Amino acid sequence: MKKRKRRLVRTSILLVLVSAVVYTLYLNATKDQAILVEGDMAPDFKLETLDGDTVQLSDFRGKGVFLNFWGTWCKPCEKEMPYMEKSYQQFKDKGVETLAVNIGESDFLVNKFVGKYDLSFTFPMDRNRELIDTYGIGPIPTTFLINPEGKVVKIITGSMSQQDIHDYMNMIKPEQ
Repeated sequence: MKKRKRRLVRTSILLVLVSAVVYTLYLNATKDQAILVEGDMAPDFKLETLDGDTVQLSDFRGKGVFLNFWGTWCKPCEKEMPYMEKSYQQFKDKGVETLAVNIGESDFLVNKFVGKYDLSFTFPMDRNRELIDTYGIGPIPTTFLINPEGKVVKIITGSMSQQDIHDYMNMIKPEQ
């Protein structure tokens, strides 16, 4: 009787484990690949900014756009924001716009964060988390470098150094 019970328990555990492995493999095999890849046109969007204005990506055609997706709770995002501000100050008059899209957080939290780091670039608010689906955002920070013609030149996932950000903004700067 004990042997039969033990065999039943072992068989049940084995079935659960095999089911979990099969399910995981199925999810990985069927999940969508990256929605955007380098060379694609960046999808247009219209979002309200932290200041209450409306920003539309297509309004920046002719400029390079440093499009960053972030959250106040994200430590790598927090680390790179001062670097982004410094590079923004260097490149804003050279035809590079910085858009830091916050993902689904309250205006209060974002305002507090922006004030803490004295940030002056534009903060579109993806309140309904629709843009992260359009752009296929997984981990944050994720940054899209968009050239003056509106094409995605590079996609960066993870944090960046001051030098990285400077080099990336230089990469999308319009020809003078």
